[in-house]
Amino acid sequence: MRFLVLIFVLILPSVASACEVSRPIVFAGLDWESAAFHNAVARFILENGYECKTDAIPGSTIPMMQGVAQGDIDVAMEVWKDNVTNVWQRALEHGKVKELGVNFPDAEQGWYVPRYLVEGDLERNIKPLAPGLKSVTDLPTYKDVFSDPEEKGKGRFYNCVAGWNCEVINSAKLKAYGLSDYYTNFRPGTGAALAAAIGGAYLRGEPILAYYWTPTWVLGKYDLIQLNEPPWNQTDWDGLSADPEYPRAVAYPVVSVWIGVNTKFANNAPDLIKFLTAYATSAALVNEALSYMREHNVEAEDAARHFLSMYPKVWKSWVDETIATRVQAAIPP
Repeated sequence: MRFLVLIFVLILPSVASACEVSRPIVFAGLDWESAAFHNAVARFILENGYECKTDAIPGSTIPMMQGVAQGDIDVAMEVWKDNVTNVWQRALEHGKVKELGVNFPDAEQGWYVPRYLVEGDLERNIKPLAPGLKSVTDLPTYKDVFSDPEEKGKGRFYNCVAGWNCEVINSAKLKAYGLSDYYTNFRPGTGAALAAAIGGAYLRGEPILAYYWTPTWVLGKYDLIQLNEPPWNQTDWDGLSADPEYPRAVAYPVVSVWIGVNTKFANNAPDLIKFLTAYATSAALVNEALSYMREHNVEAEDAARHFLSMYPKVWKSWVDETIATRVQAAIPP
């Protein structure tokens, strides 16, 4: 009997945890909300489904990507490859990192107007002031709808934040689309000011023409329509990016945001890598999560639990039945 008890005690530690890694799995704590949300979702599943320990190191993009390459960080849930081309590509070529798959394939930027402006809103008793507005080429017709209070005879375009690269691109687009004679180029001083301008106009049911991007809480909270632009192509995009007087403009490229990991970590944890490879969302799902955080004034961890409770069909496709059962049991009612 003592012999059987001894055997049980000896084997107990080996079955106590399903995690393949004995130390905490370290995530890149990138300094924006969507990355924090994805970290929270992945960490909840790893901790409750795989019985792993996790941690995160906060920082900005380049240091975080370097940390993944060096092995100080195991997982980056958002790798915007176009923003870290040199660092990430060099790490890939040297075999220090691996790309597991696309977290979300549809990160977009563009020019937006409220849906009620085009289609109206019966519940709010708003009539469509610009029923034919579909494309940037339609904007001259509707300049009076977006009337600039400081410059009569012109509409107002709310550009990207002054000093950001998108502000330069949008300014070049205004010229290339021949809209400079019809619209003022209004540059908000901060991202919060731009969001406030959109939110204020939306709540009042007023017209607004503004640049914005996904995934963000703004696109999750407000029903906006993105205006059509000429399709993206590399030649015109490069020309527009290099020369503010370039005569042709095109839409922003749609960006796929990847999940990246340190190679050594990947080799030591095939089951965890299988989960992270299967992890897949969309900009719309992330917009909704960020809007939830904003409206309820909660942290990313709360938004993650809300997401897991609302979208079981999504996250259960990432893991096997045993892991899904553990995670489901850990989600608060």
